Amino acid sequence: MAASSEIDLLLGWLHEAFDARAWHGTTLRGSLKGLDAQAAAWRPATGRHNVWEIAVHAAYWKCRVRGRLTGDARVRFPLKGRNWFRRPGTHAASGDAAWKRDVQLLLAEHRLLVDTVKALPPAALRRPSRGSRQTPLQMVRGIAAHDLYHTGQIQLLKALARH
Repeated sequence: MAASSEIDLLLGWLHEAFDARAWHGTTLRGSLKGLDAQAAAWRPATGRHNVWEIAVHAAYWKCRVRGRLTGDARVRFPLKGRNWFRRPGTHAASGDAAWKRDVQLLLAEHRLLVDTVKALPPAALRRPSRGSRQTPLQMVRGIAAHDLYHTGQIQLLKALARH
């Protein structure tokens, strides 16, 4: 497979998992459409993640993958913490504005990741990135799978919340 075709394949995986009209159904972005802060903050049980936390978690890992792809240790996620970020509970007063900001954060991190993948040198696709054991091909395939995995969780949470 030609290197430029591999970049196109990576971009296609990202697009199909995040915001394309896909054969498999809902994408990560699609799973968030129409949710307000109260719906995004609903928890199936104490100590379980809500949709809101999953969305921020997905944004965080897009940022982390971007940093690994570039080898730039200065790439930092804009929120303090790592991996999981506690977001409001069902009765939180933070409201829709905070939810919309976090959705925008996810969209921005996705765009930055796509731009990073577009700029990857084709010769580097099969070599581990600086400071990583994984190749860019593995990382981008992984972050696309991560989006789909969490899309399934979000869809399940939405179904549980309706019952």
